[in-house]
Amino acid sequence: MSTPRVVSLAPSATATVTALGAVETLAGVTHHCDPPDDAGSAHGTDAPVSVGGWLTPDLDRAAGLDPDVVLTSDGLQSDLADDCRERGFDVRHREPETLDEAIETFAARGVDVGRPEAGERLAAESRERLDRVADAVADRPRPTVYCEEWSDPPMAAGNWVPDAVRAAGGRYPFVESGERSREVDLGSVEAADPDHVVVHVCGHGDRIDPATVEGRDWAVDAPVHVIDDSLLNQPSPALIDGVERLAGLLHPDIETYS
Repeated sequence: MSTPRVVSLAPSATATVTALGAVETLAGVTHHCDPPDDAGSAHGTDAPVSVGGWLTPDLDRAAGLDPDVVLTSDGLQSDLADDCRERGFDVRHREPETLDEAIETFAARGVDVGRPEAGERLAAESRERLDRVADAVADRPRPTVYCEEWSDPPMAAGNWVPDAVRAAGGRYPFVESGERSREVDLGSVEAADPDHVVVHVCGHGDRIDPATVEGRDWAVDAPVHVIDDSLLNQPSPALIDGVERLAGLLHPDIETYS
């Protein structure tokens, strides 16, 4: 089977393709994606071409790369996926809403880029890692956790984040699993009396000063943890890293995670 030419318009898809060991398939990515610095060179191919932003890609440039498949993700890219289909692209749109669906997407991306066995293996390895976390936090007290995906206005993280918190041994009373992130009243956060505040502002990595949250005029007395947003906001294998990171924050005495 020849190597497909893939244009990835979603950072989560690019990260997943990279984790599959299929980075050589990437002909184009957005400037929000983060392929390895040496993408292409190890396989004697060109590095992937930037085709613009993940919501505003240059589809003419993408077409010029003659892709066999175009990868999109998230409801925010639904219209973009339709635009790509109208241009005749073979679009593989994946829109996971829960942690389980994100892991299923790892296997699906393997099929998308002609690496089905690698996809199944990545999904299985991810489930094994979650099982190890579950064993490590079993029968421990479950602290209440507030996860903030955006700070102006404050938004409680949804989608797979509630599952991630529970998988890490915490409670998350702010948004139901699979629901979109939503704006929250600070009074409702106070009423939930969180034991931990986790800040992972979309698009900011870990470049957030915790003092901006610690100094709020609210009655929340809990440590504020700033973590790289890709660990929780992106339905890629980084999400499994995020669960492990959360487990280490919520249960610092377990040795397996930090």
